[in-house]
Amino acid sequence: RKEVSKYAPKMVTFNIDPDKIRDVIGTGGKVINDIIATCGQVKIDVDDSGKVTIYHTDKEMIEKAKQRIDDIVREAKVGEIYEGKVTRVENYGAFVNLFGDTDGLCHVSRLDWKYVDDATNVVKVGDVLKVVVIGLEDGKIKLSHREFIEKPADYVERPSRNDRPANKGGKDNGHRPSSHNGPRNNNRH
Repeated sequence: RKEVSKYAPKMVTFNIDPDKIRDVIGTGGKVINDIIATCGQVKIDVDDSGKVTIYHTDKEMIEKAKQRIDDIVREAKVGEIYEGKVTRVENYGAFVNLFGDTDGLCHVSRLDWKYVDDATNVVKVGDVLKVVVIGLEDGKIKLSHREFIEKPADYVERPSRNDRPANKGGKDNGHRPSSHNGPRNNNRH
């Protein structure tokens, strides 16, 4: 025979970062059981080294399960470009789904070259936004959309908050006055 029976078991083996095993399995096996249930009852083995083996008679179900696992273990990297759906909009920016359960924030200042006072005036939930990852900080993904919009000829970059002089709050630099009333224990009766 040239072809294996369509009912013959098939398998795919690949490796994931051992630190991500917990994410793939989930609390009490919740995540992996959901993958099994939504992918035609595939069989999934994950060993301590991060080796993942998926078995099933249907190659499509194996690929679907592998994609779900890839989305869980995948990490966004600075410079990567995504077209993602807006999942939430706040006045300060839009949350964009990059892949799987991974969302990033496109701050209101990165939605356009011109000033935008409220992100809800520019985007809405369900919009597809092309974004680039511009930073990763404390597990948060910072995105920018304006790189995909033509920059106005008269655009002038505002200095970042770190470059601006700090407001010292007046002549006393925010310090409390020294004890004008003497030591506290002298005020007791």
